[in-house]
Amino acid sequence: MDKVDHPFDPVVDARCHTLILGSFPSVKSRENAFYYGHPQNRFWRMLAAVFGEDVPADIPQKTALLLRHGIALWDVIASCGIEGSSDASVRDAVPVDIARVMQAAPIRRVICNGALAAKMYRRYLQPLTGIEALAAPSTSPANAAWSLERLTDAWRALLTEQEEHT
Repeated sequence: MDKVDHPFDPVVDARCHTLILGSFPSVKSRENAFYYGHPQNRFWRMLAAVFGEDVPADIPQKTALLLRHGIALWDVIASCGIEGSSDASVRDAVPVDIARVMQAAPIRRVICNGALAAKMYRRYLQPLTGIEALAAPSTSPANAAWSLERLTDAWRALLTEQEEHT
């Protein structure tokens, strides 16, 4: 198992109030040089549905969708040993320098995409941010028990609650 470093920067600007954290980029995401790059991952379809927008087709459109709604995006793991894209195979994980995002934006809400992201955030990053994370169901194709509609409803509840408090 090779050690893999996270290949891209967080998406964040000074207007972001919500931080969505995944675990670590999949092989397809690393190949495509951006988050949730596997065509079967439902993240971009879910997010577009939550906000009533078209599904973004490229990195500039994806970035614009996030920033338009005050959402920063990153992962909790900076480097790890991993086999393929399997969260279950992650070993020797090193957390990201969360201060990079926290100093760039007034983050008030953290939402973790899936169980590993939530577990790692709570263990390594929450003590640094002081913000309790909300765990959202994974948008990964491995989470086949959740339909796109069900994912969208669950994420909408978390993202809408944030908007009501801003």
